Amino acid sequence: MFDLHCHLLPGVDDGAVDLRMALEMARMAVADGVNTVACTPHIYPGMYENTASGIRLAVDALQARLDARGIDLRLLVGADVHLEPGLVESIRGGRVPTLAGTRYLLLEPPHHVAPPRFEESVFELMAAGYVPVITHPERLTWIEDHYAMFRRLVEHGAWMQLTAASVAGGFGRRPRYWSERMLDDGCVHILASDGHHPQRRSPVLSRGRDAAALRVGEREATHLVVTRPRGIVENVDPEQLPPLPQAKPKSGWADGLWKRMIGAQ
Repeated sequence: MFDLHCHLLPGVDDGAVDLRMALEMARMAVADGVNTVACTPHIYPGMYENTASGIRLAVDALQARLDARGIDLRLLVGADVHLEPGLVESIRGGRVPTLAGTRYLLLEPPHHVAPPRFEESVFELMAAGYVPVITHPERLTWIEDHYAMFRRLVEHGAWMQLTAASVAGGFGRRPRYWSERMLDDGCVHILASDGHHPQRRSPVLSRGRDAAALRVGEREATHLVVTRPRGIVENVDPEQLPPLPQAKPKSGWADGLWKRMIGAQ
């Protein structure tokens, strides 16, 4: 399996705090069947001022430590990128990295406030030749009022990535509901761990993959954690990768019940 969103690098953001923790997380990923991880620290102006060159150096250093200890895990350069003015220029100039140097970019929306012009900003990235992979939309507090926008983005070529633990229920009922809703609607391209910590936010994909398989089947579950992520790493044109499954027929009664349940939290 490929985990293309993991905060594994020690001491660069709110992920692994030191080498010991990074090594523990790496061993957990391997034990879970993951063979490739994209190290994706936040690039958040004013909070996490990471750059492509610094991330690359940190990845190389951690890869050497893994190799020396016989931990069979391939590390890739990436970043969990927040919107900022001039983002396209920052990518083209080499300050902000895409995933493994490909056309695919992890894009993290704010958790609690819908940013102005978010949809337009995503379209600008696509017009510049990039494929934005929007991270953990199911965990955003504002998804309910903007779900139609996320569906439009998918229709126009943006990708969606769910956190595996959300699908498995690890973040509670609301993120699980939106995970299942997006899977049922054929709006999910990949799963990732978004691992931050060995216990609190572990780098485990299998539980989310297995939960997703119950809704979309084994073949599509494999596409979520192997086929499409590998296509990202190999910079394959999105049109050459497996298409999203068709949306399932909706039950208005069941959907309304779920919304009432999550709204009661």
